[in-house]
Amino acid sequence: MPVKVAIIGAGLIGPRHAQSVISNPSTELIALVDPMPTGEATASSLKTNYYPSVASLLASPHRPDAAIVCTPNHTHVPVAKELLAGGVHVLLEKPVSDTLETGRSLLEFAQAPERAHLKLLVGHHRRFNPYVRATKAVLDAGSLGRPIAINGLWTLFKPDAYFAPPTDWRASHERGGGVIPINLVHDIDLMHHFFGPIVRVTAERTLPQRPSPPHNADEGAALTLRFASGVVGTFLVCDATPSPHNFETGTGENPLIPQSTTGGDSDFYRIFGSDASLSVPDLTRWSYDASPEKSWNLPLTVERIPLPDDNKAPFDLQLAHFVDVINGEAVPSCTGEDGLRALIVCEAVQRAMRSGQPVDIDINLLA
Repeated sequence: MPVKVAIIGAGLIGPRHAQSVISNPSTELIALVDPMPTGEATASSLKTNYYPSVASLLASPHRPDAAIVCTPNHTHVPVAKELLAGGVHVLLEKPVSDTLETGRSLLEFAQAPERAHLKLLVGHHRRFNPYVRATKAVLDAGSLGRPIAINGLWTLFKPDAYFAPPTDWRASHERGGGVIPINLVHDIDLMHHFFGPIVRVTAERTLPQRPSPPHNADEGAALTLRFASGVVGTFLVCDATPSPHNFETGTGENPLIPQSTTGGDSDFYRIFGSDASLSVPDLTRWSYDASPEKSWNLPLTVERIPLPDDNKAPFDLQLAHFVDVINGEAVPSCTGEDGLRALIVCEAVQRAMRSGQPVDIDINLLA
């Protein structure tokens, strides 16, 4: 029997998730929830039931087995708690919350014994991107040897229209704007996915390029990172410079941002290991595999790593994974703890930018 799924939030991302639910034979779109006047029309276009609130959904004949929460960041925790209290599995769009305190409260709520059977996953969908899956497979196979370091980039230029009302909150630090919580959180999660938890960060703020006011949100920073595994890294994030070196340009994941025509001119990760190195997204592996020894005096062997041979979109793969987790057939790829860990690192980056000092991060998320 298909898993009955409700979409909570009819904004930009909600209907995209709805299409994944509709196209998956293991799921049924049972309802769309949104309090805005446009919500009912969106539900009608998706040929599903409409409810103005989670409470009205849970009291209806169309109670879901699972829900995908696509509401504004500051509502994530109360909405997820309401669904979990109603016995509904939750896939929560990133970030987990807009504050660490409420994020921790959600984890504690979800882990209560009476809700232990329910699943809480966080929608860091890039884990299902084919370039990420290929990179993770290389690392898991030990093809690079022991990972030593990573160099990362997320650099591009956001136009004035990006900060125009009603999304002018993006220019405000107090309202959760800025490149750290909006964009860097994606890369932090992927680095955790590849190398495990980050335990120390330092950060130097980039020169501001936008007038303040109205802008007072962070535009960028140069970071150093240490992972619990011993891996170290550097990362430059900036949304005020013309550049192809970012996940979107490199992979073409976002249809609003043109993809690089070659891939090799928009690398955003360089991963260094004891036996080889890998650049992403061109997935070029450099080694001395064809040489009698490892030496800078010898030519490097160049190998292109193939992408996975399926054409499924990350959102579709994420939904299929959610269903497998609900059915007990898979372990969650991105748990509530994983989602909170990325948020904790972003908060530590902001503290390091303000203080000019390294910030250590406790691996115990609930400490």
